[in-house]
Amino acid sequence: MSERQAIPTRRRGPRLKHIPLRTCVVCREKDAKRSFVRIVRTPEGELAIDPTGKRNGRGAYLCRRFSCWQAAAEGNALDRALRTTVPPEFRAELLRYADLHFRRDEEESERRALPKTDTA
Repeated sequence: MSERQAIPTRRRGPRLKHIPLRTCVVCREKDAKRSFVRIVRTPEGELAIDPTGKRNGRGAYLCRRFSCWQAAAEGNALDRALRTTVPPEFRAELLRYADLHFRRDEEESERRALPKTDTA
């Protein structure tokens, strides 16, 4: 009888957890699903902001920049992504949500532009 040769097995480290990627419908930036907010069109045709990302229906994702939310409210990116017409009331709701939850980009860019002064 012939002896079986031992075939070395590859040792692998712990399996990495899958992180789902999503794309912002306005700026087209890709990132982890948790860093976006989902806008959903339910099977009943209702539009809603879905921060949990678990509601049933067709979804579109927006990043957490105020400028993307403003562009989504003014433009037609959500209309295309959700395959429906977004009513003006929901566009106003998008701006209210963004105003409550995200910093305006102008404030952020002004802070970066100002030189830091040391007061010691």
